Amino acid sequence: MSKNAIVSFKGIKDINAEIALTGSKSESNRALIISALSEGLVKVDNLSDAVDTVTLNNILKAIGKENDPDTFFSVDVGHAGTAMRFLTAYLSITRGMFYLTGSGRMKERPIKLLVEALQKLGAGIKYSGQDGFPPLEINKDFRQASRIVKIQGNISSQYLSALLMIAPSLPLGLSLEIEGELTSRPYLEMTLSMLQDAGIEHRWDNNTIHIDQQPFKAAELIVEPDWSAASYWYSIAALADHAEITLPNLKQKSLQGDSKIRDIMVAFGVRTSSIPNGIALKSGTSVAITEVLNLKDCPDLAQTIIVCAAAKGLNLSFTGLETLKIKETNRILALQQELIKIGVVLKEENEVYTLNCDQLSFPEKVTFATYDDHRMAMAFAPLSFFIKEIEMEDYQVVEKSYPDYWKDLEKAGFEIQEI
Repeated sequence: MSKNAIVSFKGIKDINAEIALTGSKSESNRALIISALSEGLVKVDNLSDAVDTVTLNNILKAIGKENDPDTFFSVDVGHAGTAMRFLTAYLSITRGMFYLTGSGRMKERPIKLLVEALQKLGAGIKYSGQDGFPPLEINKDFRQASRIVKIQGNISSQYLSALLMIAPSLPLGLSLEIEGELTSRPYLEMTLSMLQDAGIEHRWDNNTIHIDQQPFKAAELIVEPDWSAASYWYSIAALADHAEITLPNLKQKSLQGDSKIRDIMVAFGVRTSSIPNGIALKSGTSVAITEVLNLKDCPDLAQTIIVCAAAKGLNLSFTGLETLKIKETNRILALQQELIKIGVVLKEENEVYTLNCDQLSFPEKVTFATYDDHRMAMAFAPLSFFIKEIEMEDYQVVEKSYPDYWKDLEKAGFEIQEI
C-alpha cells in the first residue's frame, strides 16, 4: 500500500551539504545487458540501487542460471520501462521462451515500433493482449532475416539502444537507419560508448549506425553517479537563498545526456565547478532567459526544470517534450494538473510548452500527486522552500531511480514525516 509524507523546510534557506548519489540508472541498465550478452566477460561496478536496475539485474540472473532452451519464463518488469524495452530485444535472441509483462501502466506504454523492428530482423514476438503494447510472447526461434532496420528517431531512444546492444550478437550484424529527427541523441552516444568500452566497434554514417557481428572483450564498466539525480540538487540550489552543494564522483565530461543540467542551470544562477573528486554547485544571480529551451536531448530533466522555473516565476517556453506523454505517466498532463495548484499554467501550442506564472502563489499547504512517477515527486519536493507543508502522495515512488532521495533531503535540512 502506498504511503504519503509531509515534506517541509524550516529555518534559513541556506543549504550546505555533500550528497553521494547512486550510480546512473541509464548506465547501469545498459551495462547489465552488455554484461549478459558478453556472457560475463564484461564486469560492472557501482551499479545503481534504483528499483529499475535491481529488477533488471534479478531478471537477468534468473535467466542466466537456466541452460535449457525449452524453459518457459514469465518475466514481470513492474514499472521498469527501460527493462521492458531492453529485455524485449535481449530476450528475442536468448535461449528460452518468454512471457514479458509489467504493471498496469506498463501495458499502456507503446512498444510497437521496437517489436516491428525486431520482427523484421527475425524475432518471434507476438502480443498477448492489445496489439502494440505489452504483454509479449517471445519464442526461441530467432533466425535473422535482414541486417537493415529503419526506425523513427523521434520515439524513445531506448528502442534504438535496445537494438544497438544486441547488434554484435546478430549473425548478420545490424545497420540501423534512423528516420527523421533524432530525439535524445546523448543516450545513443552513451550506448555506443559503453559498447566500445566492451570491445564493440561501430560506424555512424549520416543517419545509419552500422555494427558488424563481433565478440565482446573482457572489460570493466564503471558506472558514474546519476546526473538525473543530480538535477534535483541543481533545482534546490536555484531555489535556496544560498547553496553550496558537493556531489562526489560526478564527471564534468560525462556520457550522460542529463549532464546538460549543468549548462541549463547557469541561467538559473547555479554555477558548477570541478573539485578533486567530483563537482560543486554554488548558487548565485540568475540571468534572463529569452530563447525557447529545447529539451529534446534530455527529456528526463523536463519536470525538474519546468517546476523550478515555475517556482521562480519565469514565463519560459520549452520544446522537445513530446516523449513525456508516454513515460511512467503522461508527464505533460501531470505537470499541468499539479502546477495549477500554485497558480501556474503550462500551455501547449504546436509542440511548444509555455509557462504562465502571472498568478503564481504558494498556499500554506498543498498535496501533490505523483502518478506512479518518481520524477514528479522529486521535482516538486523542493517547493517546500515556499510552501509550509507539502503532502506528497505515494512518496516512496522515488525508489524507482533514487531510493535515498528523502534521506538526502534530510541531510540538507528538509524534514520528511511519513503519514
